[in-house]
Amino acid sequence: MNKTGFVWQERFMWHFNGPAAGTYPVSGDLQPGVHLENAETKRKLKNLLDAYEVTPQLHAIPFTEANNEDLLRFHTPGYIEKVQHLSDHGGGDAGEYAPVGAGSAEIARLGVGGTSAAIAAVARGELDNAYALVRPPGHHAERDQGRGFCVFNNVGLGVLSALEAKLVDRVAVVDWDVHHGNGTQQCFYDRADVLTISVHQEMLYPSDLGTTEETGDAAGEGFNVNVPLPAGSGGEAYLATMDDIVLPALYAFKPSMIVVACGYDASYFDPLSHMLLLANHFRQFTQKIMQAADELCGGRLVMNHEGGYSDFYVPLCGMAVIEELSGLQTPVRDPYAATEFVANQALMPHQQEYINRAHGGPLAALLEQC
Repeated sequence: MNKTGFVWQERFMWHFNGPAAGTYPVSGDLQPGVHLENAETKRKLKNLLDAYEVTPQLHAIPFTEANNEDLLRFHTPGYIEKVQHLSDHGGGDAGEYAPVGAGSAEIARLGVGGTSAAIAAVARGELDNAYALVRPPGHHAERDQGRGFCVFNNVGLGVLSALEAKLVDRVAVVDWDVHHGNGTQQCFYDRADVLTISVHQEMLYPSDLGTTEETGDAAGEGFNVNVPLPAGSGGEAYLATMDDIVLPALYAFKPSMIVVACGYDASYFDPLSHMLLLANHFRQFTQKIMQAADELCGGRLVMNHEGGYSDFYVPLCGMAVIEELSGLQTPVRDPYAATEFVANQALMPHQQEYINRAHGGPLAALLEQC
């Protein structure tokens, strides 16, 4: 059994995006409901871990709020001040689809602190691996604006902190959230010591980013790999992407740590995507990344929870990943695992064409640099 760290704080769940119709904020024009980025998906994962006595077998990682010096590793002073002002005055919009509620600045700082603590603990060898169940998510947050429900860039800031402290020298960030990891890409686009890989639904969000042509700039040329997949891709398309693009990229780069932006919104049940993945697919992705981490960097691996908006299905996906990380086995079973319920899992010719495009573009650029 692995010594698996765990980041959790109930305050993460108190970040409030306000009343909405889906993700559209309402104030009388439509019937209000709960914003799709709400606490329930992550709280129900924590509840599932508690119910099956997994939580006590994980190692709680102590952490504190990130301060301004921490945030300034990536974000601009003006943006940090804006988020704090909105948070102190009842809330507002920190950017494109990035609502901030009262007190959200401190909660978002806590999320950065949690992710950074998980990365540092694994980098120092105190833990074999870790899972950071933080909120709000972070991979869309850019230098000077929030985007896509993200306020501060948890993974980007955590990796920058570990690099600055010389806990690691080369980090690979694998992002399998269904939306492109634009903020993390921006954070490391001109650096050669961080490899960023994003596997996402093509032109979903942000709709103008995440193309195969975006391979890095200056010293970072070749170290940014985007794999946009067509809507309707299932498990075999993703597994082929892992085998043909993600794993070869990792073995070429040889990181001293792997960090996964672990979103579950490519699942069949997610309301914000059009992909067909099931919980067991995330389990298989984890197995493959863990094997690579074992062979490349002493098993150093951190999973950071990003998106996923099906409150009944995200917990099943998260449990599958955490079981693999920790080596624990529970009686939890996915009642939707049968392929007759979620069909079209086979790799289709047009999906293979997308993978080939990534193989001939961003992967080839990386291999040239390495």
